[in-house]
Amino acid sequence: MSSRILIIEDEENLARFVDLELKHEGYDTQVELDGRAGLDAALKDDYDLILLDLMLPELNGIEVARRVREIKDTPIIIMTARDSVIDRVSGLDHGADDYIVKPFAIEELLARVRALLRRIKIEDKSNEAHQQMVTYKDLTIEKENRVVRRGDEVINLTKREYELLLILMEHINVVMPRKELLSKVWGYDSDVETNVVDVYIRYLRNKIDREGEKSYIQTVRGTGYVMRS
Repeated sequence: MSSRILIIEDEENLARFVDLELKHEGYDTQVELDGRAGLDAALKDDYDLILLDLMLPELNGIEVARRVREIKDTPIIIMTARDSVIDRVSGLDHGADDYIVKPFAIEELLARVRALLRRIKIEDKSNEAHQQMVTYKDLTIEKENRVVRRGDEVINLTKREYELLLILMEHINVVMPRKELLSKVWGYDSDVETNVVDVYIRYLRNKIDREGEKSYIQTVRGTGYVMRS
């Protein structure tokens, strides 16, 4: 799917030129000719990038950027003839990600667009990878491929052991009752089999703990288990 770009620019000839060039590069574009209409479009729909002029009728670009940033994290490149340091700093401080001064070569603008979209994509992948990883001290779970490590050592766990450890690590500092662990991991709703949890906690400790060190999984007498930070 092509990236969606919103162009907020009151110079119609420039807006049309930029629009045509971006379309030629395969982007899906929309043009708004004043700040208020641009802000409405930015907040109503989802865009991958906003190209924003500063000197706009109805609502100036700084205010548009500020209001967009209050609600969304859409990347913004400011396009303006105002090239003083104060103007640049003000635009960046109010949420812009980049700044290009008019008149500019279209090749430079396209390069900045590509660079910013590429950076955002890399950051999104990094965040996604981070969300797929759960850590506790030097213990790590890679959720996507179900790999558990303590330091550099891969720890081989059974399906139940893995699921039990994952629940505990996703609830750091939260005491997990035996009955709740039994329900989440084994699907049992009865207290009769809660000793199964104790058995598997022992299995886990044997695999993840190190001799002479305090266990990562602590017992809360009469209740259940917890991993504390």
